[in-house]
Amino acid sequence: MANSALLVMDVQQAIVDLAGNGSGYLARLRRAIDGARAAGIPVIYVVIALRTDRPEVSSRNKAVSAAARAGLFTEDDPGTEIHPEVGPRRGDIVVTKRRTSAFSGSDLDLVLRSRDIDSLVLTGISTSGVVLSTWCQAADLDFALTVLTDACLDLDPEMHRFLTEKLLPRQAHVTTVQEWLAG
Repeated sequence: MANSALLVMDVQQAIVDLAGNGSGYLARLRRAIDGARAAGIPVIYVVIALRTDRPEVSSRNKAVSAAARAGLFTEDDPGTEIHPEVGPRRGDIVVTKRRTSAFSGSDLDLVLRSRDIDSLVLTGISTSGVVLSTWCQAADLDFALTVLTDACLDLDPEMHRFLTEKLLPRQAHVTTVQEWLAG
């Protein structure tokens, strides 16, 4: 069996405040986290955080430059902290990224490879942002992928539906938290 890790991506206070906890999202994510821990699967948190003086921000990157202009996601901003309902525990890894993909501007690939992890379970906010970008890059890096549809959230429900039903299944096993825990 593959060596797996559960990625909990961009579930930060400001992002949860923006996206909301619609239909029990954090509770479902918490079940996935607890299930991973019970199965001995490492839980790796991925957060976006920009340096206070923002040297990594380019005006050519619409999303990152918009966040920077709004004063979001600086390393010292309380909104950048992982939401306390699903926060890390001792032994969990927190990776900081500087772009949309969990791999961009982070040491995630180094962490995964040093632990011989070859299979990723993707969760996070948003499906059309961090989940999609990480899915693309992880597939190109030859990771086996699982996406937990109800542990992903997007501001656009139709986009979430399209991605989880049409696009993501092309390179990932797409399932629910309950089905994943039962498997």
